[in-house]
Amino acid sequence: MKKRILAFLMVFVMMAALVACGKSEDSGEDTSLSYIQEKGTFVLGLDDSFPPMGFRNDNNEIVGFDIDLANAVCEKLGVTLVTQPIDWNAKEQELTTKNIDCIWNGFSITDERKEQLSMTDAYLTNTIAVVVNGDSDIATLSDLSGKKVAIQSGSAAEETLNAKEQQNFKDSLGEVNQFKDYITALMDLESRNSDAVLMDSVVAKYMINENGKNFVILGEYLAADEYGIGFRKGDDELKDAVWNALVELKADGTVTEIAEKWFGEDITLIP
Repeated sequence: MKKRILAFLMVFVMMAALVACGKSEDSGEDTSLSYIQEKGTFVLGLDDSFPPMGFRNDNNEIVGFDIDLANAVCEKLGVTLVTQPIDWNAKEQELTTKNIDCIWNGFSITDERKEQLSMTDAYLTNTIAVVVNGDSDIATLSDLSGKKVAIQSGSAAEETLNAKEQQNFKDSLGEVNQFKDYITALMDLESRNSDAVLMDSVVAKYMINENGKNFVILGEYLAADEYGIGFRKGDDELKDAVWNALVELKADGTVTEIAEKWFGEDITLIP
């Protein structure tokens, strides 16, 4: 009899524990901020070949504008930043499975992403631009008719190209070559296998200036773009804490200092 009572009590305790573990999810309570504070880390998912937002330097360290901003935010939140390179094509899945806590890497704000994720306001403006070789005869978007265009798979450039309003432009292209990152896409342009690269202007400007390549960014761009930070849908407490920290960092001059380091001026949209 004692053994049966003991067994019953053990089952009861286990069931109570399971109920307690699932309470926050079942009740819909937002525990996203306390979740990272309790584990002590804030895991940032990124494409580690996306300069100047987040990339590897000559010492194989992950650095960049977004990384510096995130480190400053983490100091405010009292947690340690962990940078986690991810497959950009699976970025939403990485977030959903809690392999990462946010996507913060020149992450463009789109209507689809606002539906799937909790997105901050825009902190930086950008355009989806066209990069060509310096001696190219391509000067406008219409000149790309019949040409080979390179893009990064899963990027905002690809989403823009696939948008309904760009259907005529896409149909006019001769070929679309997909690459895992912009560095490889630009190498393909340099080898003249592709005639142009459709990419973020912020990244293009940095890579052209830093590497001294004979590339040109067309004056005509495909679409205007803005960067935000993506969190799991419903993680509004964490999203708001990160955004409020950025606003405080803007007020004390930290954001301006970081922006001037990477861009030569403060081009951020943080109020």
